Amino acid sequence: MQVISAGGVVYRENGGRLEIQLIRDRFGKMTLAKGKLEAGETVEQAALREIEEETGTVGQIKDKLTVIRYEDKVHGTDKEVHYFLVEADGGTDRVQVEEIDGLGWYTPEEAWAQQVSSGYGNNGEVLKKAFALLHLEGPTDDQSGQ
Repeated sequence: MQVISAGGVVYRENGGRLEIQLIRDRFGKMTLAKGKLEAGETVEQAALREIEEETGTVGQIKDKLTVIRYEDKVHGTDKEVHYFLVEADGGTDRVQVEEIDGLGWYTPEEAWAQQVSSGYGNNGEVLKKAFALLHLEGPTDDQSGQ
């Protein structure tokens, strides 16, 4: 069975500096807001809805980042996650306690450090693409985030 999800790298300008939103999931990993498509939704609609539901952040899609595909051996499903670059333009930070344990806004350097220390390996690729689109200095090859 195939499961399709969508989410994104959410960013904002705050006090003249760029910040990236990361969430801590219920497994203690730092990750990106994402979730499953609902009937009749596009991947873009699902990404924005899931970000708002999980974090309270309202945003707009600026670009498509990538599609990650993997096998969830625990549930016996093939997963496909569509990731977008999303600019936050409203909302209030709040945690959807059923899904996540916390959220924060980080400088790009802090976000990358969180990815390296406690993120999921496949999110490294997603963050690298977001950094490139945001014209940020990316991580070096020895900081793969895997």
